[in-house]
Amino acid sequence: MNSLFSDHVAALQPYVPGEQARLPNLLKLNTNENPWGPSLRVLEAMRAAISDDLRLYPDHQALGLRRAIARRHDMDVDQVFVGNGSDEILAHVFSAFFLRSGRPLWLPDISYGFYPTWCRLYGVPAHPMALADDFSVQVADYVREVEVEPCGILLANPNAPTGLALGLDDIARIAATRPDSTVVIDEAYVDFGAESAASLIADFRNLLVVHTLSKSRSLAGLRVGYALGQPDLIAGLVRIKDSFNSYPLDRVALAGAQAAIEDEAWFERTCQALIAAREQLALDLQALGFECLPSKANFIFAFHPHHRAADIAAGLRDQGILVRHFSTPRIDRFLRITVGTPEQCARLCKALGVVLAR
Repeated sequence: MNSLFSDHVAALQPYVPGEQARLPNLLKLNTNENPWGPSLRVLEAMRAAISDDLRLYPDHQALGLRRAIARRHDMDVDQVFVGNGSDEILAHVFSAFFLRSGRPLWLPDISYGFYPTWCRLYGVPAHPMALADDFSVQVADYVREVEVEPCGILLANPNAPTGLALGLDDIARIAATRPDSTVVIDEAYVDFGAESAASLIADFRNLLVVHTLSKSRSLAGLRVGYALGQPDLIAGLVRIKDSFNSYPLDRVALAGAQAAIEDEAWFERTCQALIAAREQLALDLQALGFECLPSKANFIFAFHPHHRAADIAAGLRDQGILVRHFSTPRIDRFLRITVGTPEQCARLCKALGVVLAR
């Protein structure tokens, strides 16, 4: 390590994203991108934003976008926070709510791999809670009596990489039981069949819900996310943002994101198309001998009882298809497969037939 680095840099273990390969005729089903492109209204709004006004700073309050999000969720604008992707917002969450006298952060032992990275970066003690044998969140673990209250609870819902979702009654029970802990629900995949905890915010001052436009709005390349909560929670995030970067979203991103939020017809149509493709893909995978968890996300978590997941992933890669394999204990036999268009899913299943026949 460079001797000029800060003291903590050597100990960091950065998050490793899915492979971004450059292969001919690549079918990329490893990073949960949406196979349907963004709304045409988004592209038109972004083109219009590319003007001489780019010499000016963007609106640091992002009022137009926040008002559009507030209208969609029937909230006030001071209940909405926006940032440079949900990952940036979650990083601000760690800084704003989880640094509380060394109190632990409760989170599932199998979930989004960036959560432990932020724990290490910010020095937040992680307290992983084991998922059940069926990979569901054991709600009883989060509502039990303890001597030291957690600084917060962080749940991806639907969870990644499993695709399983908690119901609103369970989330409300957790938030009610832990009033002195910030309960953060990361809803990156919620639009593909789960229930949003946004409807619970009016009842819980400690509940924060985080969304991204990368998945259901097909804007992974734009980097826009938002959080919903009661105004005092949002004010805490604003304090962190304005101590870090007052202008996280540029003019083009603000224009595109607002158009995406406002094009409800495109959003509904593409979400339903993806859900239909997911259900068909699950049936096709089962016909090939896979066992699939019931997903509410835009991916399927599946394993084959007679083939190693790493071997299947390698065989698919040889055919120009990427899926995600995790070497983590308990889930190393699984593949996380992003749902593509019907044509892409058919190509995947044809390639799987070849791999499994070897």
